[in-house]
Amino acid sequence: MRSLLVIAAAAAAAAFTGCASMSPPKVDVAEPTTALPQAVPVPQVANGSIFQSSQYRPLFEDYRARLVGDTITVQIVEKVSATQSSTSTLDKTGTVKGGITALPLLKSSALTRASVDGTSDNSFSGKGSTQNTNDFSGTITAVVTGVLPNGHLLIAGEKQIGVNQNVDVLRFSGQVDPHAIQGGNTVASAQIANVRIEHKGRGQAAEAQGIGWLGRFFLNVLPI
Repeated sequence: MRSLLVIAAAAAAAAFTGCASMSPPKVDVAEPTTALPQAVPVPQVANGSIFQSSQYRPLFEDYRARLVGDTITVQIVEKVSATQSSTSTLDKTGTVKGGITALPLLKSSALTRASVDGTSDNSFSGKGSTQNTNDFSGTITAVVTGVLPNGHLLIAGEKQIGVNQNVDVLRFSGQVDPHAIQGGNTVASAQIANVRIEHKGRGQAAEAQGIGWLGRFFLNVLPI
């Protein structure tokens, strides 16, 4: 009987361990991160012209991404710093004095102690400061997944590096103005709109940095 209880306890512990990995916050990176082939091929207009706007590439400039499926190198250079400071001071002082010098049917000598004094003092001082710094740099080659009517390119890319039991994942998406593409088919992330960057790890190293479900439960219910 005791062995059955031990087995049942081990099974319950294994079940709880499976629930220990809680999903972390995710970044809404554009999907898909690759240019998928179209299900219905686009018919080619046979107009007999050498120039085709859908496949146009200038002859006298460096290669630059223009069409769906082209690649573009993104230089990720994101540096954000914010500082906030506030100070409050309040000081208030009040004094009240009162006395009686004369009353009917009473001598003035009887009113020598008929006086009242009051003093109030209120003081408050508060100070707060907040500072946040974020610095991220790297390089990733993304794929053009769409072209907007104004010519802007929708790009998305993903990079995965696996070492032993750990996987490092870098995902990127955004909207690029073709005029911002520099020579060598590169563009800085600061010139890309609607940037979404996700850098995280999967494996033993990432799990060691997380909080188990039981510890997170107590952190949520404990009042301190």
